[in-house]
Amino acid sequence: MNNKTVKEQYGTADKLNTRIALHSKYSVNKQGFGNWIFSHYRIREGMSVLELGCGSGEMWLGKDSVIRRCSRLILSDLSEGMLDAAKEKLRNHSSIEYRVIDIEDIPFPDREFDVVIANMMLYHVPDLLRALREVRRVLKDNGTFYCATYGENGMMEYIEQLLDGFPVRSAHNYSFTLQNGQEKLAEYFSDVQKLLYEDALEVTDADDLIDYIYSLPGFSYIRDIPRDRLRSVLEKNMRGGVLHVPKEYGMFAAKGIRE
Repeated sequence: MNNKTVKEQYGTADKLNTRIALHSKYSVNKQGFGNWIFSHYRIREGMSVLELGCGSGEMWLGKDSVIRRCSRLILSDLSEGMLDAAKEKLRNHSSIEYRVIDIEDIPFPDREFDVVIANMMLYHVPDLLRALREVRRVLKDNGTFYCATYGENGMMEYIEQLLDGFPVRSAHNYSFTLQNGQEKLAEYFSDVQKLLYEDALEVTDADDLIDYIYSLPGFSYIRDIPRDRLRSVLEKNMRGGVLHVPKEYGMFAAKGIRE
């Protein structure tokens, strides 16, 4: 996916909010993926933090003490629409800076940040190796890069299996996953830890899942399939009125800059 496509897909927070709502409503693990990710951050007093691809800023809600702890917190995204949504959500925190930034060309000096964050976005980056070099460049020698992603055996694969009878084209983007991310990060960082988040969806209203599918960039062609046909397929796979949808999510914490 090139940067133009990413900007079009994430120009506003609407589609992202649809996906967040599904996870919030039906996730088995009630901690929430965003809260789980945040629980692994090690942000100490006076640290400088840069988030790339911050989206709507949802993860920072309720994290007032961590925000105050930062000597500098920059939330960035390719989309001005996303940044507008983040500014609105976090309007009570005047210390936060907002910037439009492309991860492939980060406009800061070398060794500027203690923490760099890039969640659920590295698989969108056209030149991943260039992006990782840029992250490494702006991290301090003892800094940490946190990046969440999905696996190759989760929701998307399950949905495609359910729609096997339709003219489904593969929507997978495996450029940075839980299966290959560690190896790619290891080219730039000497210490890469993988952490897995245990969860699934228990969906009771098929229409909510259809809305989710319609919001996905890789499934846009499915909008040509009548909604009632999709609903019929999903409901046939329910057991006791519940559709069990597997999830495979996690994150990496990378340290130790390789020269």
